Amino acid sequence: MRILIVDTCYPAFLASHYQATPGLARSPYETQWRSLMGTFFGTADAYSYYLRALGHDAHEVVVNCEPLQQAWAREHGLDSTSSEDVLLAQVEDFRPDVIYLQNLHVLTDTTMAALRRSNALVAGQIASAAPPDQRLRMFDLLLTSFPHYVERFERAGVAAEYFRIGFDPRVLEQISDISSEHDVVFVGALNGIRHRRGNRPIAYAARKLALDVWGYDLRGRTPWSPLRARYRGEAWGIDMFRILASSRIVLNRHITDARQYANNMRLYEATGVGSLLVTDAKENLADLFEPDSEVVTYRSGHELVAQLRHYQADEDARREIAAAGQARTLRDHTYAVRMFELAEILERHRR
Repeated sequence: MRILIVDTCYPAFLASHYQATPGLARSPYETQWRSLMGTFFGTADAYSYYLRALGHDAHEVVVNCEPLQQAWAREHGLDSTSSEDVLLAQVEDFRPDVIYLQNLHVLTDTTMAALRRSNALVAGQIASAAPPDQRLRMFDLLLTSFPHYVERFERAGVAAEYFRIGFDPRVLEQISDISSEHDVVFVGALNGIRHRRGNRPIAYAARKLALDVWGYDLRGRTPWSPLRARYRGEAWGIDMFRILASSRIVLNRHITDARQYANNMRLYEATGVGSLLVTDAKENLADLFEPDSEVVTYRSGHELVAQLRHYQADEDARREIAAAGQARTLRDHTYAVRMFELAEILERHRR
């Protein structure tokens, strides 16, 4: 199959990356694309890399990266135009069998309609708040790591499949020289409005013991917030992985939309780099990791603190569970495994 993956990056990450790389915005498309993929931000080029290993032709387009899209336009003789117009030209040029959107919200209805006219299977992936049914019906297929979304999407009249997130083991090549520097860390969104509930146990733990916090969006956090007091700055891509790998214990929590299900990227990122993952208990977690053997769970701020203190004191147990968690991720949850699963799903729905 020819698969065009349409991705987005956080605007804060894009601004940080281009600011840290003077002249990048004026560089050729390939140079900019390689620079972005080399950060390992989000899924980076994991999809295309492992799909190509299976014999498919795949490429990522970062549709909201204006300098990147404009570089492609210049090199293909297009007048200055919008990133979405450039995307449509990229679709025409690449002639994909599948257009795979990693962000269901980003494109206008006009662009979505144009994609549907391309004769490609238009698929989307989501693990966050879903758009209205009208937008969902603009897709031929929806994939989600939220088990409860599958039935919802099918009720809207769209084919849907459960599809888990994963870990890119190429990251380990970039952090092979990392040693332990941090005891307990949390890396994630810190918005005190959108993530108040999920971050409440993390904030409670920050009041009780030493905890280093990296992330973005401190809106809604009071000046006396324990998360603000422990804040160490933003961490994107490979810099985030280095922090996780240099930490003995990594905390995780899920967004409200996940409900009772474990699903997010940190599950695989923290275990993948070999740190002990301490995550909020979810009813399907045992389908991904064995609780208390491969990861550690908590159900409240009080239980979280108790678990942290226990594994801070018992280094042998911490190492044993962290090693088991990493082994599980590298066996069952890599993007090499996921792309094998994805290719089967896409081929079945194309038929």
